[in-house]
Amino acid sequence: MKLTYSNIISGIVTLIGVTMLFSCEGNLQQVRAFSLEEDAPQAIAEGVNLKFTDSGRLVATLKSAKMLDYTNKAFAYREFPDGVEVEFFDEQDKKNTVIADYGIVYEKTKLIDLQRNVVIVTADSTVLKASQLFWDQERNWIFTDKPNTIRFSDGSYTEDLGFDSNQDFTNFRSRTNTGIQIIEEEKDE
Repeated sequence: MKLTYSNIISGIVTLIGVTMLFSCEGNLQQVRAFSLEEDAPQAIAEGVNLKFTDSGRLVATLKSAKMLDYTNKAFAYREFPDGVEVEFFDEQDKKNTVIADYGIVYEKTKLIDLQRNVVIVTADSTVLKASQLFWDQERNWIFTDKPNTIRFSDGSYTEDLGFDSNQDFTNFRSRTNTGIQIIEEEKDE
């Protein structure tokens, strides 16, 4: 067999082509691995116990077994897949507690989505239970379209299919309402 210049060039080109094919396959696997990492959180925190203060006064605590930080995404958020407990303290240090099995905080919209076994206990012992609850931090507004129950400190209660309220529950709007309300009548003398 006589090797010609064109046979040598053809062999080299074939060898380079095969090498590039195998190296592209390796690079493709690396690129796929990078794209999976892009979907991963930028940080994972376990055993979270945060304290929020305003002018030296404790205003809230947040506890969670795990927090996933996706604030590196275009639509930034933090996720609490194993549940979250938040305690809020007013100016008189009265405590309101919010517990949920799952929570997600959207950074840009300041909207908090709480899901599964959501329970709010206010300082006056009012207890709200729902499967999902949204809290708009910018407007200090709480709302849901899901079934919920509220038991007030005076013993009255409501069963609703959705409500809107300010976070202090002083401006409450029920969408549908069944329950028992206790009304005190004043005696005329």
